[in-house]
Amino acid sequence: MLKRFKLGQIVNAVGLKGESKVYPYTDYKERFEELDSLYIENTVYKIEKVRYMGEMAIVKFAGVSDRNAAEALKGKYLYIDRENARELGEDEYFVPDLIGLQVKDEAGENIGELCDVIQNSAQDVYEIKMPDGKTFMIPAVGEFILKVDMDNREMVVRLIEGMID
Repeated sequence: MLKRFKLGQIVNAVGLKGESKVYPYTDYKERFEELDSLYIENTVYKIEKVRYMGEMAIVKFAGVSDRNAAEALKGKYLYIDRENARELGEDEYFVPDLIGLQVKDEAGENIGELCDVIQNSAQDVYEIKMPDGKTFMIPAVGEFILKVDMDNREMVVRLIEGMID
């Protein structure tokens, strides 16, 4: 299990006072307001201020006092320790914990392994890699995802005609 979660990526500097524009990897961008500090790569940075520009978080880190210092952080990822992660509700999972789950059909036959979670649509979509190397997508909704068993690292899915080519 991962000890840290990727919370976002610094995509640019903003203004002249060292603010960074952050693309959040969370569905709750306000999460940055709840944190005192986070990691940029392996270094801890204290958060001084957070504001928003559309869906982006604008974060001012302690010690980053001008545009040049903020520019130096461009492209770097932000992480938090697992123990600082938000509490999840029932049937909610952290993406890194889902990757690698064995996927089975309703009859218990192995279909493959969950290799990616695509989060840019109305609902998440799981990418499943079959034993022959081909992949297919399945919407992450109750109609298709019947059971997620994190203890046994497996997921049971309902397939419909045409889902697997």
